[in-house]
Amino acid sequence: MSVTPSSSPVSLSQGTLARPDERTLTASIARVIRPRTRDERLYQQGLAAGLSELQARVLAGRLTLESCKAPLEALITPALKHIEHPERLADGRRAAERIARAVSDGEHIGILTDYDVDGITSHVVMLRTLTELFDVPYDRVHSLIGHRIHDGYGISLPLVERIMTLSPRPTLIVTADCGSSDEARLALLKEAGIEVVVTDHHALPQEGPPASAYATVNPTRADCAYPDATIAGCMVAWLTMSLARNVLIEQGRLPASTPKLSPWLSYVALGTVADCVSLGGSAINRAVVNLGLTLINRMQEPCWRAMAERLGADSVPFNAETLAFQMGPRINARSRLDDPYAALHFMLAREDAAARSALDVLDQDNQSRKAIEAEMVESARSLAMESLRAGHQIIVVYLEDGHPGVQGIVASRLVQQFGRPAVVLTPAATPGMLTGSGRSIEGLHLRDALQRAHDLAPQGLPRFGGHKGAAGVGLPLVERSIFTDAIQQAAAEQLGDLPLNPLILSDGGLNEGQLSLETLDEIERLAPFGREFEAPLFEGRFMIESLRPVGADGTHLSMELSLGRVRIKAIWFRALTPGEAPAFGLGDVLHCAYKLSRNRWRGRESLQLMLEYALPV
Repeated sequence: MSVTPSSSPVSLSQGTLARPDERTLTASIARVIRPRTRDERLYQQGLAAGLSELQARVLAGRLTLESCKAPLEALITPALKHIEHPERLADGRRAAERIARAVSDGEHIGILTDYDVDGITSHVVMLRTLTELFDVPYDRVHSLIGHRIHDGYGISLPLVERIMTLSPRPTLIVTADCGSSDEARLALLKEAGIEVVVTDHHALPQEGPPASAYATVNPTRADCAYPDATIAGCMVAWLTMSLARNVLIEQGRLPASTPKLSPWLSYVALGTVADCVSLGGSAINRAVVNLGLTLINRMQEPCWRAMAERLGADSVPFNAETLAFQMGPRINARSRLDDPYAALHFMLAREDAAARSALDVLDQDNQSRKAIEAEMVESARSLAMESLRAGHQIIVVYLEDGHPGVQGIVASRLVQQFGRPAVVLTPAATPGMLTGSGRSIEGLHLRDALQRAHDLAPQGLPRFGGHKGAAGVGLPLVERSIFTDAIQQAAAEQLGDLPLNPLILSDGGLNEGQLSLETLDEIERLAPFGREFEAPLFEGRFMIESLRPVGADGTHLSMELSLGRVRIKAIWFRALTPGEAPAFGLGDVLHCAYKLSRNRWRGRESLQLMLEYALPV
């Protein structure tokens, strides 16, 4: 793979960043295990509410009283009653009334969504609602999903051109998980007599909602009264379609007995987890995932049954990690490499055989994605070291032969290894253009940083979008150095002197008696876990009783560890590079950062440690 450094060292308006020497550089990327900061007031409230000491510790290590958008009870016991009414969404009723009119008047309706899991699940919610609950004939609904590589993100010009060729042409398009930053393309559709209802959750541009949209339903709007702006795009779509159902019933177009959209919360749960929106202080997101998992585990849809069959009987019941690390990557892999409709067909399959067949395609793509990812990550890490030697606070790398569909995963890997925000650029389908994906850390709002970079150098970043933790960019190849300079300055303004080590945040230690399935049960009562409410991670010193490399390439370590009189199995994924030998052996003591895991085998359960990091003492 041919690779190119992103640019020469950057001079910022605040002063030139000093190049670190090798010792400083090595120290800056060493992993640091650090105890979580505990909000003492929340800790005491948790104890008063009946939580155990360990549960209160976990809760207060992730949230503060100020960060909670809902009462403690709503976060601890998520329920449907905690989902706020869609009427509170700005433009919600206007959007719902327009959808209702299209349904009543027999208009042709286009559903236009992003190609990732959030977009695909949004598509399923809207399509099933229109056709199964609102009785819109399938031949009056157009499914529009952009191709990641050929079309690009959002309401792209190629998608607009495709819409113009449809016959009959839709008179209404409803978007999900995109559209907020696409005013230029929306204007073209409006001029052609096509009205667009935008539903989205990405940050709006500085000028506000797109002027050419008939309605823009987005909880990040400054004038929106909805109490939680962190909900996923699929949840915005679900709320909008729920409100459209209400409007159709009010108008007498649907009977009051028309089923609610509650069963579709299974799809919303998947999209919410896979899109990495906050599961911290958001009672709505926690309720959606909790209720959705309950629905999923009833295994009433072929897609859930096919996945359970593929993962094995011991994978049920699914939890948030199953959605994040098993279902999400398979659905995303399809759009990363090829036509995204196979993922939609998998989610919509009405027969088990069709779901299995579609899942075969997704599995094959996921394996291909892993191979491409491994090569790109290796190249990106080398370039990232050059970026760090230049003193950069945000890593920007250009992979000249990189696959654009895997940029976001590679950026995530860089963030994990180096503790810095990262942007990965690759050539776009349009000659002379680059496309890129970025991932961030807690201290940097990536979308705001990109807006600042655009303000500093508009020619260096003509197109961008996203939110706090993830974003996408498009720019001319010749402006790459200009973009890099601008984003470095924007990052420096936000980060200041913040230390940028890859951190492993610990919830403290567990004693011998706590290494049990009962402790895991205690922890799981706080689920769901996800972004900003991560699964508990503990630290401790264990002696190695046995170890052996496992996996096809020998990069994982299977171990048996002991703490006092307790012996316990442990697994450390990606502990080694291919051909590497462990730096420790039998009888050595390891300082481990680990999670408790439930190992199921032939109907029996045992406790297992999942190591995140380990260092010989």
